[in-house]
Amino acid sequence: MVFIVREEIKETVKDIFLPRLKGKVEVEFVIQALDTMVPSEFQNAERTKPWGTAHAVLCARNVINEPFAVINADDFYGRGAFESIAKFFGGETKGAHAMVGYTLKNVLSENGSVSRGCGEQDGNGYLTSVIERITIVKENGKIISKEKDGDVELSPATPTSMNFWGFHPSVFPLIEKLFIEFLKENGKNPKAEFFIPLIGNQMIKQGLGKVKIIGGGDIWFGVTYKEDKEEVAGKIRELISKGEYPQKLW
Repeated sequence: MVFIVREEIKETVKDIFLPRLKGKVEVEFVIQALDTMVPSEFQNAERTKPWGTAHAVLCARNVINEPFAVINADDFYGRGAFESIAKFFGGETKGAHAMVGYTLKNVLSENGSVSRGCGEQDGNGYLTSVIERITIVKENGKIISKEKDGDVELSPATPTSMNFWGFHPSVFPLIEKLFIEFLKENGKNPKAEFFIPLIGNQMIKQGLGKVKIIGGGDIWFGVTYKEDKEEVAGKIRELISKGEYPQKLW
C-alpha cells in the first residue's frame, strides 16, 4: 500500500495508519511536492499546490513494480470496485489497463458543482475517450456541464471516472513523457493540473494501450462539500447496520 502525501502531513498519516496496518500489508510513503519529478525549468514560483492526480501517480514510480490500483484517499468506492479490479489483475494485464466505471447520475452532489471524468466506450467495453469536466451541476432535472463555450447536457448514464484506475507498471514511462509535454504547454499556469484521464486519453490516441471499463462501480460517496459530511456518515452507519462492514473496521 502506497500513501502519496504532502510532506507536512506525512507524520500525521503515519501515526494514524501504521498501527492499524502493521502486520497486514507492506506500506510505503511517497511525497508529492511542488517540485517532485518536475525539471527545474518548469518549476513555477507562483504555484501553491502539486500538479494533480497523474503527477501523484508518477511520484510513486520508484516504489511500484507490479500492476496497481490508484484511488482517491478520501472517497468511498465500495467493496465491489476492489473485487472487480482484483479480478481484472488476475488475468494477463501487460499493456492493458482498467477504469472502474461509475454512473454519472450516482456520483453528483446535492450541495454544489463537481468535477468528473466523463467517458465514452466502444462496443467491447473499452474506453475511447474521457473528458475531465470540471463544473457539473444539476439544473431543472438535467445534468449540465458548465463549459466556457456554453452549457453541455450530459446523459445520466455516462460511464464516469471517480479516479479508481488500474495500471500495469509499464505505464510509467508514458506518464513521465506526457507530464513533460504537459509542463511545456502548461508550466506557466499556476492552476493547471495533470489529471489521470489525460493518461488514458493519450494512451488510446497514440495506440499505446487499452483501457477496459470494468464493473463494480455500484456505490460511491465522498465529502466534496462540508454539507456532504453528515450524509456520508449516515451511509456508512447504514452499511454497518446491514452487516456489510464491521462496527470497528480495524
